[in-house]
Amino acid sequence: MRPALEIRNLSKRYAGGFEALRGVDLDIRRGEIFALLGPNGAGKTTLIGISCGTISATTGTVLADGLDTVRDYKAARARIGLVPQELATDAFESVWATVSFSRGLFGRPPNPAFIEGLLRDLSLWDKRDQRIMTLSGGMKRRVLIAKALSHEPQILFLDEPTAGVDVELRRDMWQLVRRLQAQGVTIVLTTHYIDEAEEMADRIGVIHRGKLILVEEKAELMRKLGTKKLILELASPVAALPPTLATTGLDLAAGGRELVYSYDRQAGDTGVAALLAALAASGLDVADLRTEQSSLEEIFVQLVEEPA
Repeated sequence: MRPALEIRNLSKRYAGGFEALRGVDLDIRRGEIFALLGPNGAGKTTLIGISCGTISATTGTVLADGLDTVRDYKAARARIGLVPQELATDAFESVWATVSFSRGLFGRPPNPAFIEGLLRDLSLWDKRDQRIMTLSGGMKRRVLIAKALSHEPQILFLDEPTAGVDVELRRDMWQLVRRLQAQGVTIVLTTHYIDEAEEMADRIGVIHRGKLILVEEKAELMRKLGTKKLILELASPVAALPPTLATTGLDLAAGGRELVYSYDRQAGDTGVAALLAALAASGLDVADLRTEQSSLEEIFVQLVEEPA
């Protein structure tokens, strides 16, 4: 099956010489939730802007549902919905009017029942006659989401959609995203809430200094790059490791009440068996033990700290 979005050799160099994107190649599968992660200035918003036709690329192409976003701009853009970071809305219009107008911009016929369902899904129905300028920041964010979905796009870009919003909107937003995915909509999101990416995404992409440095299935990424920790709780705290354990890679934690051993779970020899034997010989009394897996946030920090 052809990807929903095909990005080839995409680069963007601004007049001052800044290279926002450098040779990005990426396929987004139909019906997946793809999380694009990266530090501020990494190129996430530029990549989304080019994909949606709001920024011109220096080199490269983007195909949305097989349509070139430059040569076939109108048809390609009709397949795309965009929720931008900025709270730019038609301040003097009512919620109903601006969402209905957005639908018409993409040539979709009026469908009051669909607009009503959308506003109800986003808890905007009781605000439908209010001017947008009178709404709170969280409600304005909901309006942006409604506008992006008004023409029933098959590809939805969410650029930091829950930045600075309340917990209720975050919950509503991700419930809606799940429903859209179930309907076959392809979703590309950027977020600074890495726990959201870990919870929602099927695949993860990491962009750093304009280069796409990693694309991986979320579960496989966690398996490959995640380290595991063996945490041993001591019956009595110790001030220092016994000399016999000095070279085992153990670290003291929790005020001397815990020993922590980090290892690569993919390694042929994790060293755990030898460690346990050394502990038995040391005379330390272990009261309990547990293991912990690295979070996506820890993996992300590790990736972007490496030279791009």
